[in-house]
Formats: sequence, C-alpha cells, structure tokens
Amino acid sequence: MPVSALTENIKIPQNGEPAALTRSVSRSQTGTSQVSTSPTEHFRRPSMSSYGHEGPSPIMRRMTTHQTGVPKQLKPFREQDIKILLLENVNITGIEILKGQGYQVETLKSSLPEDQLIEKIKDVHVLGIRSKTKLTSRVLASARNLIVIGCFCIGTNQVDLKYAASHGICVFNSPFSNSRSVAELIIGEIIALARQFTDRSNELHQGTWNKVSARCWEIRGKTLGIVGYGHIGSQLSVLAESMGMDVIYYDVVNLMAMGTSRQVPTLTALLERADFVTLHVPELPETTGMIGAEQLAQMKQGAYLLNASRGHVVDIPALIQAMREGHIAGAALDVYPSEPAGNGDYFTNDLNPWANDLRALKNLILTPHIGGSTEEAQSAIGIEVAEALVRYVNEGVTVGAVNMPEVSLRSLTMDEPNHARVIFVHQNVPGVLRRVNEVLGDHNVDKQMTDSRGDVAYLMADISNVREGEVAQLYNDLEGLKERILTRILY
Repeated sequence: MPVSALTENIKIPQNGEPAALTRSVSRSQTGTSQVSTSPTEHFRRPSMSSYGHEGPSPIMRRMTTHQTGVPKQLKPFREQDIKILLLENVNITGIEILKGQGYQVETLKSSLPEDQLIEKIKDVHVLGIRSKTKLTSRVLASARNLIVIGCFCIGTNQVDLKYAASHGICVFNSPFSNSRSVAELIIGEIIALARQFTDRSNELHQGTWNKVSARCWEIRGKTLGIVGYGHIGSQLSVLAESMGMDVIYYDVVNLMAMGTSRQVPTLTALLERADFVTLHVPELPETTGMIGAEQLAQMKQGAYLLNASRGHVVDIPALIQAMREGHIAGAALDVYPSEPAGNGDYFTNDLNPWANDLRALKNLILTPHIGGSTEEAQSAIGIEVAEALVRYVNEGVTVGAVNMPEVSLRSLTMDEPNHARVIFVHQNVPGVLRRVNEVLGDHNVDKQMTDSRGDVAYLMADISNVREGEVAQLYNDLEGLKERILTRILY
C-alpha cells in the first residue's frame, strides 16, 4: 500500500523488524520539538461578550468543565508538524491561539489567485480563509495533506462543502460572532437613509450648504420589515424596537418573536407594510433574486431597502430603475454579486456592468462588505474558529462543523495512560462498523460514537491497552478498509 501523505512520519515495521514509531523533528516556529496538546486551562483565551465581561471562551469552557482528571496530552499521530496557512488577514486572536499550540503558522494578508493557491496549499494540514478565497474541487484536490478548513466568517458558500466532506476535510465557520456588528450597521443606515445623511455630507464636502427637511423622517413609529429572523435579524429587531420602531418579520420557519415584533405569513405581506425592508438570508437557490422588479413594485411608495446578506439576493438593475423612478426613496448595499479580491479602485463596470449607474444614484449608501468588520467581531471570530480548529486537530471533535456529522467524546485524562482515540471517516454504507470493530477487537473500546451526514459517516472511539508500538499496525488495518475516507489516531 503506498504511503499516504498524511502518514509519511510513520514507520511501518518491515521484514520482521520490531514495531517502532519514528517521527520527524518538529519545524515549529518556536525552534523546539513540540507536540500539539489537548485543550487545557493554560492556553485559554479571554473572550469579550457584548456586555464587556472578560472570561474564558464559552466554547473552550464547555470542553473543559467536566474533566475528572488532568487532561491527557493527545498527539496527532502522522502530523508531528501541523502546517497552517491563514489567508485574508485573519485576526491576531486566532493566530495567537494556533501558534500557542506549537503549530507552524503562516499568514498572508490577502487571498490568492487559484493557481497560486493550488501551489501554496499542497502540504498544508489546516487552512484558514475568509470570504474572498474560493476553495473549488480543483483547489481542494491539490491539497493532499489538508484535514480541516476554518472559515473566519459567517458564510461557507466559498467552499465546495460536498467535495470536502467526501475527502474527509472538515469545515468550520463562525455563524454568530459578528451578528451584533451587522445589526448595528443596519440601525445606523436606517437613520442615515431617513435623514439623507450621506447626500448632505457629500454636498458639504463639495462646498454646498443645503439645509432641507423635505422627505427627511424620524424612524420612531416607522415599520421595519426584517426578511430572515435569525441571529442578526432577531438582534436587529430588539435594537429597532428600543428606538420606537414597529417590527414585522418574515421567515420560512415559524420563530418566536422578540419583544412586540410580529411574524407575517408571506414576503408580500411584509413588503406591502414596511417602511424599511432589510434582508438577512443565506445564499441559496431559493434566495437568489429574491428581491426583483416584482417585489420592489410591491413595496410602499417611498420605502427603503437594505441588504447586508448576500449579493445575489437583490436584482440590482431592477433596484436602480425603481430608485430612478422614485418608487424606492433610498437603499443601502453592503454586498454585491461580484466583489473584488482586495482593496483598490475596482468597483467599476468591469466588475459589475451596472456599477457606474448605481454609484450615480442619490440617497444610496454603498459599503464594501463591512457588516462584520469591527474589532470586536473579528476578535470573536478569530477565537471561535481557532478553538474549533484546535479541538479538531487535537481531539477530533467535530461539534460546529458545517459539512460533517457533529461528534464529540469527553477528553482523555492522565488517568488513562494507555488509551488511544481512533477517528475514522468513511462512506456511509452498511457493514462498515462491523469491520471497524473487528480491527479494534483486540482492545477494549471504552467509548464510541458515530454519526452520519449524507454519504459520509464519522466514527470516534477511545480504546485502552494500546502500546505505542501497536498504533502503526492499527492504523494500517483501518486504512485497508475499502470504505475508508480518512483515518486518524490520536494517543
């Protein structure tokens, strides 16, 4: 059987040699040989809540609360040197957590063109990205060592999740950490649109004094319509009510209302009643073009539209026409169908054919996808995703994964010195568990958990009475199962 790129540090006994395990010398940035350790108290990072209270991250706290003994240091068997590449200027909080594990961490401030990315990730075990990096099947196929991807953002549509899962690559994101930042941005934009702040500011920058009150409004007593009542929508609901707005919302599922807000049965019902319509939906086939010419016509005369969700949700040429006709009094856009890979003078017709027409409109707020771009949000995202990556690399825990079954076992402790953790990702077909347990049969299976998601299943098992010299053969036997996608043994 050819040596896997993920197992190149294992020496399988040959020709009667005694069972032994060799590892290459660590090339971590500390300059000393270090092994990755299980999450323990000494590397916890404080996280800042919305109330300013510092304390351990709730994710890390949840993993360590129920320890019955000193946590055992698990070593990723096959990846003595964990190579991590972080793109797009990931926040320092995440970088520090990963470096604190002794991993090799390389950071870049921007995304990479596809061909450069393919070359760069060939030997990477962990890849961290934000929204600009596109991980297609072609890109992922070149990453022979990749076991996990961390999306330091909300969305994961930039990753081919199905391909990743089918090749044993787990994907994590941070679905909640920037909710408050986006909600606050929308509140600010509602007020700015109602008072025509941006037009008056631009005029005064050009030397024109234009003090007017026509078509400028207070937001108190106005109706806010929220499309998508998830974490952002519900927080926005509370903020808007505190400022005297009436709130209605539409969602495809029935959700409990916050405060005195009310759910309406259809999108049309919301559009016909709301003075301000704000969109907070994921990018799905059902949401592509959700707001087009027909929906804009259903909105009240003089209403306002805000979109901080995904660029394909709004038909922007239809919005341009509706604003030119005066039916829509103003709009705020933070996302677009095509967005530049980096900062610069790129928002032109070369990027989107209607960009120049859009920029010429009055009472229109255009922002460069900054909904979650606050120091607080990026710090929280860095902590949340980095801790998920550490748990996966060191313990195999998939809680919070977006493309794998969510599986977790309690951490091993120093009271269990001869234990190993087996992680086996496999095709979800009958008979696999029986064959896996036949391989594990010479050892006591102390605890085991398995779950499936579509065509992929994920098994974790802690086994006892494992001598270090037996680990390589155990790994080799699991690799030999035809349904195998990925095998890892932590001990």
